[in-house]
Parts: sequence; structure tokens; C-alpha cells
Amino acid sequence: MTNFVLVGTILSFDAFLATVEFQTNPPVNGGPSLAVMPVEAIPCKIEIGKKVYIVKHENQEIPTIACEKQEKEH
Repeated sequence: MTNFVLVGTILSFDAFLATVEFQTNPPVNGGPSLAVMPVEAIPCKIEIGKKVYIVKHENQEIPTIACEKQEKEH
């Protein structure tokens, strides 16, 4: 797979690891997958229920991890 977007939801975490449930976008065969990731790989404040995205384009050698955009409070 050369291009993909995984949409993840943080299920739990501790000081070192986070458990994330990933879905592909758009959905394909199979259900969600679980990943245990080092918290230092997630570039945002880690909270249960927060969305994490892993994006890979064919021109990228390594996928990019991004976080859900936060709405600014007024």
C-alpha cells in the first residue's frame, strides 16, 4: 500500500506507551486494528478519546503522525 490514512482513537496510555485503535479511511475489508505506540511518537497532548492520524503518501518514505486539530476557544 503506497498511500493510506489511518484514523486512530487513543484508548489508554501510561508514561511510556499509548494503545490506539486504528481504522482505515476510507474503510476497507477487516475491522479496526490496535497498535501500542510510544507516547513520544505522538506529537500532541495525549488524552483518552483523542484522534491521531497516520498518513503515508507514495512520495514519502516514512508515514507522518498528526493529531486532531484543536478548535480555538473564544
